[in-house]
Amino acid sequence: MEITVRRSEERDVPGMLRLVRELATFEREPLAVINTEQQMIADGFGVNPAFISFVAEADNEIVGTAIFYFAYSTWKGKYIYLDDIVVTEKFRKKGIGKLLFDKIIEFAKENNANQLRWHVLNWNEPAIHFYEKYKADMDPDWITCKLEKEFL
Repeated sequence: MEITVRRSEERDVPGMLRLVRELATFEREPLAVINTEQQMIADGFGVNPAFISFVAEADNEIVGTAIFYFAYSTWKGKYIYLDDIVVTEKFRKKGIGKLLFDKIIEFAKENNANQLRWHVLNWNEPAIHFYEKYKADMDPDWITCKLEKEFL
C-alpha cells in the first residue's frame, strides 16, 4: 500500500470533512461539527484562505488530513496552529499520522514559524503518546477558553 501526502485541493474537501466528522464522533461530539463542504471550500481555497491543509491518500482515497493555519504570538512571533490531524480508523497505526505531522513540521520550518501549537484531549492517550515521541511540551498550566458564536 502506497501512501501519498500532499497539499490538499478543493476536490479533497468532501473527504476531509468526512474525516473531521469521524474525529468528532471519536471525541464524543458527533453533533458538534457545523462546518459544510461549501464553507470549507470558501475558507480554505478562496481569495484569502483561512487554513492550509494536507491530505494522505491510499488507493485514491483520502485516509488522513491535517488542517492548520498561521497565528501570531506577542511572545513567540509567527507560529502555526494545528487544528486537526486525523487518520481514518482502519488506516491508523500505519505511519500516516507521522507522515502528516512531519509534513507540517517541514512546512513550519520552510515558513520560519517559531512554534507549532495544538490541543489534545487529556483522555486521548494514543494521541498523547504520539506527540510525546516528538518531545512535545504538554502544558498543564493553560486552560483553553472560547466564545461560541451565540456569544460573539
